[in-house]
Amino acid sequence: MSTTRETLEFQAQTRELLQLMIHSLYSHREIFLRELISNASDANDKLRFLALSNPELLGKDSDLAIWIDADAARGTLTVRDNGIGMSREEAVSHLGTIAKSGTSEFFQRLTGDQQQDAQLIGQFGVGFYSAFIVSERVEVLTRRADAPDSAGVRWESSAEGQFSVETIERAERGTSVILHLKEDAKEFLDPFRLRALVRRYSDHIAFQVRMRKEGSATLEYEPVNQAQALWTRPRAELRDEEYRDLYRHIAHDGADPLAWSHNRVEGKREYTSLLYLPSRAPFDLWQREAARGLKLYVRRVFIMDNAEQFLPLYLRFVKGIVDSNDLPLNISRELLQQDREVEAMRGALTRRALELLARLAKEEADKYQQFWREFGRVLKEGLGEDAANRERLLPLLRFASTAGSSNDETVGLADYVARLRPGQERIYYLIGESLDAARESPQLELLRQKGIEVLLLADRIDEWVMGQVSEFEGKRFKDVARGELELAGLADQADRARIEAERKESKALLKRFKDALGQRVLEVRVSERLRESPALLVRGEGDLSAQMRRVLATAGQSVPVSQPVLELNVTHPLVRYLESVSEPEAFGELARLLYDEASLLDEGQIANPSDFSRRLNQLLVRLIGPAAPPPPAAAS
Repeated sequence: MSTTRETLEFQAQTRELLQLMIHSLYSHREIFLRELISNASDANDKLRFLALSNPELLGKDSDLAIWIDADAARGTLTVRDNGIGMSREEAVSHLGTIAKSGTSEFFQRLTGDQQQDAQLIGQFGVGFYSAFIVSERVEVLTRRADAPDSAGVRWESSAEGQFSVETIERAERGTSVILHLKEDAKEFLDPFRLRALVRRYSDHIAFQVRMRKEGSATLEYEPVNQAQALWTRPRAELRDEEYRDLYRHIAHDGADPLAWSHNRVEGKREYTSLLYLPSRAPFDLWQREAARGLKLYVRRVFIMDNAEQFLPLYLRFVKGIVDSNDLPLNISRELLQQDREVEAMRGALTRRALELLARLAKEEADKYQQFWREFGRVLKEGLGEDAANRERLLPLLRFASTAGSSNDETVGLADYVARLRPGQERIYYLIGESLDAARESPQLELLRQKGIEVLLLADRIDEWVMGQVSEFEGKRFKDVARGELELAGLADQADRARIEAERKESKALLKRFKDALGQRVLEVRVSERLRESPALLVRGEGDLSAQMRRVLATAGQSVPVSQPVLELNVTHPLVRYLESVSEPEAFGELARLLYDEASLLDEGQIANPSDFSRRLNQLLVRLIGPAAPPPPAAAS
């Protein structure tokens, strides 16, 4: 084994994060202790789990704990555990690079504003690197539990772009993080200050955090935290701040959770769950293959992180713990996928998470609005992935609508149905390229005139989502851009009489349009939708929407051919003018111009822009008349 001392460079992103933390988190320096204790607890958890199948790993040192030592003379603070430890390669990998998905997204969102960036750092999870906030130099002594005594490692750095690593002899099992404190951080050598911070941030840790007895000249230690898993204690005994502290520990998130649900199930199966709703989306939320899931314990013994089998993928943002009394201690990820007990727990935990969301939506609307901004698009996935809970999911959806003055105002389906117009039997919605585009769509002209509220959707997932649902509280969903509007009781006798009269009067005009456009359209008809615009295209009920056609085209996939219906506002001056054009060629040019304009509104593009430009220029020349003669030359 080589004992050569190596000096290596930090990964570039690690250097940037270190400098950012040192300067941006100065006012939150005490979090370093929480992070280091959390890491030590994780190391102990991992060793305890491995020892289930290999008890020799514990040896004579089976009392897993965490120790804190302050040495005022040397100016050092040491956080030590007797957990799993690290090999030389692991020390280089874990302490020299950031191996967390979403790292690139994290750096892209940095603004240079220290206050905002500090919040992002808290969201990212500072971990071990927080030690440099208070240290001018950090030294790590570590040995893996399955390595011989002579296989210890010393890692050292001053956060100036480099770190050194070397093999040492006679290292203790576990990891000691030795902080050589900065002069202005010597407050963290005060035992009273340290004890207060441990009780504040780490009272819930399931291992004892030990410090030297106060006023004792011996080496005797005493626990300074409760060392009892928080989720095993009665809810009545727990304070909100304790729940928040545990969340920060398990989620590595500096922000408070929006809400949580703590429950114990007894009977046929026994388990305790503690579920949290984060307040901010992680950077890897849209990486569906990223690590996710709950922390799994069996009879208070930590088994694994990211046990994704207990919640469906669309609830991947939920953080928390599940502690089972029934599962075997040697359970593996493969066994979890096949276990009937796990499947039953998954169903119950999913319902519990949806109940938590429903309670938040009902009792704290502002917080739920914050949740929806961060995670709404993910929650929508459940409508297609979880048919069993579709009825629970529908009331949780939020939409922009024509009733709101801005796109930030949203409405739930229950509120929408509660304010339906008399005679309204449909829940109207429109999918657009953007919310602004949907709000200004000519498809809404009649509905806006009648004061009928329309839900506005613009996420790429929305057409797929709306294809998974048919009704809510007995009211069918209706896409206003497809087929007939189905106004039913909303159309009065005068409306019906007007449309029928316009159809009779415009039969010849509609036929001329159909002849001019040929196979471009399935039909030309009088529009009941339009009140201000001259024309629009309407897709059939079974056709893909314009938005979905754009998505397929952008992805390089073939777009199914479909013939839209051209609807005309026969009272519009432009359409009235066309009725007076007798020359077939001129009529055809203007009809295709109107069709291209409708295509532009429908799909955001036209099939032949050059041809459209030529027709438009010809129309402008016709309107301007003969070219005016050039102005006379100025007299000399």
